[in-house]
Amino acid sequence: MDLSLNVNGRPEQFSARPNELLVERLRDGLGLTGTKVGCDTGQCGSCVVRLDGRSVKSCLVLTASAAGSRVTTIEGVTERGGELTGLQEALRQEHGTQCGFCTPGMVMALGEFVETALTDDAAGREAPTEPEIREWLTGNLCRCTGYHSVVRGVQRACAAARDAASGREE
Repeated sequence: MDLSLNVNGRPEQFSARPNELLVERLRDGLGLTGTKVGCDTGQCGSCVVRLDGRSVKSCLVLTASAAGSRVTTIEGVTERGGELTGLQEALRQEHGTQCGFCTPGMVMALGEFVETALTDDAAGREAPTEPEIREWLTGNLCRCTGYHSVVRGVQRACAAARDAASGREE
C-alpha cells in the first residue's frame, strides 16, 4: 500500500506491507537508526518516537495506522545548529545516559513529560516530583543508571526551562 508520513519535518512517500511496523519503516526504510529495537513487545521503550506530538512505542504501531501523521524521531529533536535540547543537556550533565541504548527512547518519552510539566507550571502547578517522574519512566527500561541520574536530569531540565521562561539564568 502507498503511504505518506511527515518524518522529522520532511514528507516521505513509500510503499509498505500491511503488517509493517513503524519502527521497521523508520530504521530499515528511512535509515533513522536512533530509534532502537529492544524487546519487540512494547515493554522496554527503546523504540519510543513522537506521533503527532505524543510519545508512542513504534514497535507496537503499524506503519499504515500512522499514515498522514507527523513522526519525530531522536534525529529530529536537536536544536537548530545541532545543539542539544534542554532535556538532552540536562541528562548529559547529570550522567543520565550511561551506555546510551535506552537514551533515544527516554528522550522522546521524557520530552513529552517535560512539555507537560512546563504547561502545568505555567498554569501554577508545582514542578514534577520524583515519584511523578519515575511513574512516567515505567515504560522505559534502563539497565545502567538506576534512574537516579535520569530523574535528576528531568528535574534540572524543568528548572532550567522555568528559569528561562521567567527570565532568570540557570
